[in-house]
Amino acid sequence: MGETPAAVPPGSSPPLVLFDGVCNLCTGSVQFLLKRDPEGRFRFASLQSDAGRRLMAEHGIVADTLGSVVLIEDGRAWRESSAALRIARHLPGAWKLLRLFTAVPRPLRDAVYRWIARNRYRWFGKNESCWLPTPELRARFLG
Repeated sequence: MGETPAAVPPGSSPPLVLFDGVCNLCTGSVQFLLKRDPEGRFRFASLQSDAGRRLMAEHGIVADTLGSVVLIEDGRAWRESSAALRIARHLPGAWKLLRLFTAVPRPLRDAVYRWIARNRYRWFGKNESCWLPTPELRARFLG
């Protein structure tokens, strides 16, 4: 299975990104994060996986109506634009500047997020099955 990266401080859990495993935009975003997270801070699970569904249920998120990335961090679940912006704050370099968008009222940010989410399959396509990570990356994914 490979070695589990240990970039998260002892006693805390790593940030966990739940994503739509059949969405090309979403899996592309996960690949983007993997390339920019060489320390292995993030863990991932598809929304369609048993682990993803269990984690959504634990956080009171209805799986069948979800069109959003979810970030679970410090015992709390973040959705939509808030999840995306919190993920960006962990990225290196200028990506951290995206936090400036937190000054935009959340209802406005989320409206834009939902518009993109509603059109993601039309604009970026959809796979018949979930994207699978390479053997080297599998330790960072929950089943």
